[in-house]
Amino acid sequence: MSEPDALKMVRRLGQKRAEADQMKREATEELRRFCGEAQRAGVPITLIASEAGLSRQGVYDLLAERP
Repeated sequence: MSEPDALKMVRRLGQKRAEADQMKREATEELRRFCGEAQRAGVPITLIASEAGLSRQGVYDLLAERP
């Protein structure tokens, strides 16, 4: 692979990673919001955690984070 091709690929993958980071931030914020909604609706933290694929502590940590 030539240097220009390698740099083009590095640039492309850097952009792809930045986009993935943004998507993760957005998904985390949505998950935080809906975990809070579920909690306010009376859903037990254990069930929220199970549905979200998190531990109970993970849900508590998520809910405690500031957006």
